[in-house]
Amino acid sequence: MDILITGSVAFDYLMTFPGKFEENILPDQLKHISLSFLVDSLVVRRGGIAPNIAYTLTLLGGKPRVMATVGEDFGDYRAMLDELGVDTSEMKVVPGKHTASFFATTDQTNAQMASFYPGAMAHAGELSLRNLDNRPDLVVISANDPGAMDQYVAECKELDIPYLYDPGQQVARVDGQTVWKNIEGAWALFVNDYEFNLVQKKAGVAAEQLLDMVELAVVTRGEDGLSIYVDGEEHQVTAVPAVDVQDPTGGGDAFRGGFLTAYSHGWDWQLCGQVGALAATYCLEAEGPQGQRYSTGEFITRFRQNFDDDGKLDILLKK
Repeated sequence: MDILITGSVAFDYLMTFPGKFEENILPDQLKHISLSFLVDSLVVRRGGIAPNIAYTLTLLGGKPRVMATVGEDFGDYRAMLDELGVDTSEMKVVPGKHTASFFATTDQTNAQMASFYPGAMAHAGELSLRNLDNRPDLVVISANDPGAMDQYVAECKELDIPYLYDPGQQVARVDGQTVWKNIEGAWALFVNDYEFNLVQKKAGVAAEQLLDMVELAVVTRGEDGLSIYVDGEEHQVTAVPAVDVQDPTGGGDAFRGGFLTAYSHGWDWQLCGQVGALAATYCLEAEGPQGQRYSTGEFITRFRQNFDDDGKLDILLKK
């Protein structure tokens, strides 16, 4: 499949707090909350939702395209993605701007607090699906400049291109009417369980009504696995136990890359979820959202220690 991924491109500033956030939050004082956490480590990683998804797709043999706006500091990052096999020709540099930045602090329980500076991402609306030389089979609309996300949804509808709506943390920025409009007409909705509940609250709909709006809905639940809703049925997929969790950043993006890899091969929904689950675990075990490394052979071996693919994954060895 020709998969075009839109979304943020960022440098991630990842910090760790040696305590628990929950021990420092006073529920009756939330209106006056003022906290500062002294962290004990800081690393800077290449990230952003769009290239994170593309990274896993390429590890598993895919050749995705990314459409995004980046800053003048993107040169080395682009070279890495090009070498990996990601098509970066639709990643446009905005003169005088820095690439977006993500600042995340993770505590001992893997709870996370984060802030995001958009930088060049604020210009994402200057790109258009109408200007693509080749029409993609699927567009992934992940967290990005809110106006650009709305624009890409409208363009997918206008051009009759299937799209996967993956609002992520931008659910907190958009109103209920916008959420409803962007989900209505989508081929698929991907959210975590918190986002799923927040979407229902903002749009003022029950879960059943929300699921009826799309052909496919995937709700991830961390270590509790995930649920796939399609054709009126729910498929449950268990998480793959991590050997040692290093960093939760990017796990959901890796899941999407694994799921879309399986979907592009026409595999059943259960298998799509299982491939995504293992891809996510590999990411959790690495430092940063693109720190995981594995060959397709290693991926298949570990997959078969947890699931049964009936030999289907062998096709990845030919990539």
